[in-house]
Amino acid sequence: MIAEPSSGIAASHQENSIHDETVPESTVQNGSCLRNGNLKTPRGKRKVQEQCENIRRNSSSTRRASQLQNGQVVEAVTLFEVVSMGKRAMQSVVDDWVEAYKQDRDVALLDLINFFIQCSGCQGMVTAEMFQSLPKSDVIQKMTETFDEETGLQYKKFMAYPWILTVTWPVDMDNEDYPLIKPGPYWKKFKANFCEFTAVLIQQCQCSILYDSYLMDTVISLLTGLADSMVRAFRHTSTLAALKLLTALVRVRLNLDVSKHNTQRLYEVEKNRITGKRTNCRLDQLERKRKECEQKPLEIQNMMNAIFKGTFLQRYRDVIPEIRAICIEEIGSWMKMYPDTFLNDSYLKYIGWMLYDKQAEVRLKCLLGLQGIYSRKELVSKMDLFTSRFKDRIVSMTLDKDHEVAVQAMKLLMLMSQNCEDALSSEDCETLYQFVYTTHRPLAVAAGEFLYKRLLNNQGDGEGLPKSRGKFEPSASHLRILIAFFLESELHKHVAYLVDSLWDWAASLLKDWACMTSLLLQDSEEDGALSGAQESALIEIILVTVREAAEGHPPVGRGAAKKILSVKEKKIQLEDCTKITEHFIVVLPQLLAKYSADAEKVVNLLPIPQYYDLEAYSTGHLEKHLDALLKEVKDIMCKHSDMDVLEACSRMYDILCSGDLAIHNRVDLARTQLIDELVDQLNQLLHDSWREEEGLCTGEEGISRICSALRRIAAFHNAHDLAKWNLHDKTSELLVFEMEHGSLPVQMILPALQCTYFALLWQLVAVGERPSSKETLLALRRELRLFCQICTCYLSHKNKDLSEKAFMILCDLLLILSHQNSSSDEAVGLLEYLPSMSLQSKMLLFIQDHVFTEEEEEFKDLTEEEERTKEGYKLNDLHRRRSLLAVYCKLIVCNVVEMVAAAEIYKHYMKTYNDFGDIIKETLSRTRHNDKIQCAKTLVLCLQQLFQKHINALGSSNSMEFSSTSFMNIKELARRFSLTFGWDQVKSRESVAMIHKYGYLQRYITEPGFCKGDEWHPLVWYRNSLLANEEEESTVTGVVGEWSSMSPSKISAFKRKLSNGSLLETSPAEATNKTPDFQYTLQLASPARKSRKRLKAQETPRPEYLPFLCPAGPKRRCSQDMIKTENFPEDVGEDVDVDVVGTDQG
Repeated sequence: MIAEPSSGIAASHQENSIHDETVPESTVQNGSCLRNGNLKTPRGKRKVQEQCENIRRNSSSTRRASQLQNGQVVEAVTLFEVVSMGKRAMQSVVDDWVEAYKQDRDVALLDLINFFIQCSGCQGMVTAEMFQSLPKSDVIQKMTETFDEETGLQYKKFMAYPWILTVTWPVDMDNEDYPLIKPGPYWKKFKANFCEFTAVLIQQCQCSILYDSYLMDTVISLLTGLADSMVRAFRHTSTLAALKLLTALVRVRLNLDVSKHNTQRLYEVEKNRITGKRTNCRLDQLERKRKECEQKPLEIQNMMNAIFKGTFLQRYRDVIPEIRAICIEEIGSWMKMYPDTFLNDSYLKYIGWMLYDKQAEVRLKCLLGLQGIYSRKELVSKMDLFTSRFKDRIVSMTLDKDHEVAVQAMKLLMLMSQNCEDALSSEDCETLYQFVYTTHRPLAVAAGEFLYKRLLNNQGDGEGLPKSRGKFEPSASHLRILIAFFLESELHKHVAYLVDSLWDWAASLLKDWACMTSLLLQDSEEDGALSGAQESALIEIILVTVREAAEGHPPVGRGAAKKILSVKEKKIQLEDCTKITEHFIVVLPQLLAKYSADAEKVVNLLPIPQYYDLEAYSTGHLEKHLDALLKEVKDIMCKHSDMDVLEACSRMYDILCSGDLAIHNRVDLARTQLIDELVDQLNQLLHDSWREEEGLCTGEEGISRICSALRRIAAFHNAHDLAKWNLHDKTSELLVFEMEHGSLPVQMILPALQCTYFALLWQLVAVGERPSSKETLLALRRELRLFCQICTCYLSHKNKDLSEKAFMILCDLLLILSHQNSSSDEAVGLLEYLPSMSLQSKMLLFIQDHVFTEEEEEFKDLTEEEERTKEGYKLNDLHRRRSLLAVYCKLIVCNVVEMVAAAEIYKHYMKTYNDFGDIIKETLSRTRHNDKIQCAKTLVLCLQQLFQKHINALGSSNSMEFSSTSFMNIKELARRFSLTFGWDQVKSRESVAMIHKYGYLQRYITEPGFCKGDEWHPLVWYRNSLLANEEEESTVTGVVGEWSSMSPSKISAFKRKLSNGSLLETSPAEATNKTPDFQYTLQLASPARKSRKRLKAQETPRPEYLPFLCPAGPKRRCSQDMIKTENFPEDVGEDVDVDVVGTDQG
């Protein structure tokens, strides 16, 4: 049975929690020194270290290699140097060592021992003393690992039968690398050479010295002793060497099994032949060889057991993940190479336990090893117990936080499903299918392969679905299965992710547009026809597959950027575009004619022509299909009033009219005729139902027709310049009438507002492209001011949709007007428009009322359908509020609105972090990049206002509630703000010093009640240095001088205005809606507005503003009192990753 991993692993980690040291390299040159004898004193050790010579030079002379270093040829005389340089074939290097071993095995063996020691990064010396020369009681005493403080040397004594080895190396903590973990291609190649050397060593010795009971006993004793060391380098290197030796021994064992089988067959054949003198000699020879083949596997098995028990069992739970990964990787290879011995539950349990390892590298090695086993059907029969025990764990690993582990887990499950019957339940498969919608593309592609091979490519899964007849039968059945899966998943907005996941495996099916369109054009009364939901899903799939084939890159959200296509991929892309053009030029008009009344289907069909090769209309003489397409689009425009459909039609006209296409005149004529009809229809409706004094005089049917006409014109106005039809005056008149009287229906005002906005934008485009007269510019300026006034008025409209639409349009227009780019400076000066303080206050109030609103209480006892509807409403509402906040924060970032207005936004950072945290954090980062000082002042202002609100909530109570929830929230918000300054103190010094000057040091540390003892003198000195530096700064000095020249009475009056909220003139209605904190923000913003500048490509630092962060007055307070401060923890945990923004800004 396989034991449970949880408790065993935890206990074993504690048992194996050995001290992790790293062997450093010393400055000793040319490797180690080898001597036979004892080093009894440190002085003797130093003498040996200074005088020792490499006695292996003669035995290694045939192994010399050279390398050019600094213009000189350096000879390699040790195994380590030859292997690390990699200049010679490994087989010849091993052959030279084998010859040296046959001549003098002790010297050659010590050479090999020194090789493993040097590969561990130890460049001290190795001495050896014979085991037989010591009393038995001294052996245990020699097995120690000590440090000599006098000489600064580290000693390790261990037994490598028949010797006791002493490894000595200097301890240099400045260099902690050793060859296996050193970076760079040289050391990566060294690791490969090291592994190859151990494998070739066993391979070349398998016919001779491998069975002499001397070589392998010594090497195994050496590596087992090093693997038990407290030093990481010894453990890592010896574990890798020992396990690679075991892998090589497994290969030898496999060869022996083959030889044994062949010898047995020859023996049986020879035994059945006619007996004779010659035959008997041959039979005796085969008998001896057979016995030898039976004896050698036993010796190899003993070696393998010694390495497994002495190294693997001790190190597979090592504290170093690299060592654990090596163990798991090698045991996986043993199971694949020699399943008769290793593929059983006694060994499989180690891989199963390590599936729970905390390090992704180890978990990944487990999955890769299991993939090699489950990919072979002949091995799967031995995995029944393992599969039942660890299948759930493997399924859960598809959600691993490491993406590569999740991908390999998905691939392993696919192999299990293919080769293990009933290994995965239907619930498991349903769970795995949903990964095709994940944003990580490699995992989604792996899930797509699982879905394709398990569901789409399985002929038995489509038995319950109706069959199609004809040439499209195979693809039609698979498409029906795919549509059914998509509809059952209920993720209808993610069809692009589904198609992209299957693209690498089912490209031929997804590009079979002829089959798809044949299913759509099939008569609905025929047997096997698609339902309405299936038709909608198939049309979505068609659009996504056409886009994927034409663009050649994944959908938005999968992949950081567009991938660079290879020559082969570009060729396939061109072929697909040609195929799309040839097919849909003919079929698309038929599809539009069939589904012209269905808005959802039409919206997904109309974008297809943008992926055409539009020149094919003229080159292929297909003008009749173009006329049919334009006719169907015109009919759709007349039938529908839905904005999505109308905008899709408008975009298609824009695409067909773009460039220097041969069909431009034909399409432009059709477009002009359509717009003429729409404008004439609107004019006639307004003429019949509009009265200048009474307004709109018509019934519901007439209002509906007017609204539909306005929607169609607004959709066209978005992509086409309709200036020659002069629609601005008509729509503007409607807006003014609604502003003054407020009696028009909202469904009419919304498209009229859009039409007016688009008309103004097209006029701005015309002004930017060509010079205009001053009269034209002045007229445009009046129209822009009037439109901004209309939008401002609509902000307080009772209809929520209209007010939010007006806010979005107003923000976009203000951003455009504040960043005009024209060839004429006069045009820029006349058209530039920045919002007044009154408008800024109204916009900020709008954000507070429409974005940061309290959520309504949830209703209980709702049905599943009601819950789903409610969740959809919440998501749409959240998307709407995020859009409003984002467009307003854009104004702050671009210096259109005062930066201090962001203080009201930052107050909600903690409370609304899940909904708006990313937007607020990005705003903070961008504003800091524009002006670090002003951004810091805004943060302090935000905290001051929250603190003042907290004090006001306490009322007349004199005690400060530091443990209250509101105060703790302020403290946490301040901590989050502090994290945004990043770790670079040099970059953030100016901002932090400003906070201390204008915030804490001048206002909040002067009360004597908080002062204790003399331990705060450094704080006083720091405060005085800040105040002294303040005098040296010219900008700050000018501000202070300006304020100091004011009389005390004026300063007091200004303070009263700030505290009373009377600095700005506001209407009574506005005053009732404003909170005291909000009034304070707007009042303090007015001085800064004078120096506001538009954001340019290279922003210059803005001048210092009035010290508005100190509402109690700008006077310095030079009190020598001291305060008590809190000790904040230095370790901020994961918050650093979440909240540090703008750390790279200079």
